Amino acid sequence: MKKMLLILALALCSYANAQKGSILVMGSVSFDSQKNSDSRLNLESKQTGFAIQPKIGYQFHENWTAGVEGNFRSINQNFLEESKYKDRVYGFGGFLRYTRPLSSIFSAYADFGVGYQNRKETNTISTGQFYNDSDGIYASITPAIFINISKGFGLNFNIGGINYTALNNDTTSGSSYKSKAFGFNLGQSFAIGISKNF
Repeated sequence: MKKMLLILALALCSYANAQKGSILVMGSVSFDSQKNSDSRLNLESKQTGFAIQPKIGYQFHENWTAGVEGNFRSINQNFLEESKYKDRVYGFGGFLRYTRPLSSIFSAYADFGVGYQNRKETNTISTGQFYNDSDGIYASITPAIFINISKGFGLNFNIGGINYTALNNDTTSGSSYKSKAFGFNLGQSFAIGISKNF
């Protein structure tokens, strides 16, 4: 039994040390589409969404990785022929990750990210076009699980996290206002990504 524990401990240490000094490349891509219709009112709506979140980092310690991240999200909604809604979000920043190996296959980690974000919402109706343009900072903490499939290539699973944004908003009417939002959605969402250590 002691020999097995010693072998397991050595395997964990060798796994952690093998990742030190490596480059981490990871990301997630999502797409969704839905269509709704009401035959009684002769109304039809369609929504499509696309998002991509790439990350690249350097593992400077067996438990710590630092790097840069980006995100892009796009949502299009068509209610009627003359009614359209677009929502675009761009962001980029840095992240710091702490990883704790649980075995040679599983690791738990948490990402702390902070950066700049821009969002533009455009609503087009028969009487004209209206927009809300906002930019500011974001911060997030995302705990996750990494599953090592083969030679540093694996899957990342998270179930939400903590998010904060502070934005300056400009509208079509010329008015400006500030908004702050804090979100805690741990356990309320689910995301899968892929990553590779080189």
